[in-house]
Amino acid sequence: MSDKQKIKVLVVDDEPDIVEILKYNLQKEGYEVATAEDGIKAVKVASKFLPDVILLDIMMPGQDGVETCLQIRQIPELKNAFVIFLTARMEEYSEVAAFDVGADDYITKPIKPRALMSRIAALFRRESKKEQEQTQIKIKDLIIDRGSYTIDKSGKTITLPKKEFELLYFLAKNPNMVFSRDELLQNIWGADVFVLARTVDVHIRKVREKIGEDYITTVKGVGYKFDLG
Repeated sequence: MSDKQKIKVLVVDDEPDIVEILKYNLQKEGYEVATAEDGIKAVKVASKFLPDVILLDIMMPGQDGVETCLQIRQIPELKNAFVIFLTARMEEYSEVAAFDVGADDYITKPIKPRALMSRIAALFRRESKKEQEQTQIKIKDLIIDRGSYTIDKSGKTITLPKKEFELLYFLAKNPNMVFSRDELLQNIWGADVFVLARTVDVHIRKVREKIGEDYITTVKGVGYKFDLG
């Protein structure tokens, strides 16, 4: 999506000053902006506004950002929207919880508008590169379709959240090659996104739960591979 005029951004934060600063800078860059001051309202606004990017505060009264993201990801039209969490918290739990529910990036406050704009642009650049890749992989008894973000396993359709899908797609595209956690973080989340290695383990576990244990093998002390057997 190259035309910023067509990119919609939803800003969700319970601090009015932060909302205004982000709204001002985003509009100055040409983005279309909607706002919400809490998680419950964010879900309602998102379902109508259908944003391409959601800037979501993680600590809000009533309903936090993690639960809000979980609900937003259940809206079919928003399954591929980018979610960037905004938070003052540095604990590992916050980060793992954020990526666990489908976050694409994680930025700590105070937020620097120019750095935020760069992070948003980087997300779209990576997405553009992915769109140019092969759209469907047939491997073992799986058909992995990037166009619909679905997996067909012996005639049964399985839907994965965006990052789980990308992780499976990348490993299946490079069968029998072993990738370390750091390599997977760079290829799936990007070098400019700080993510804990544990996040990879969580996503691998979830993929295995949904498609079975016989596809992704753990190579002890090294990383993971898609095993052709």
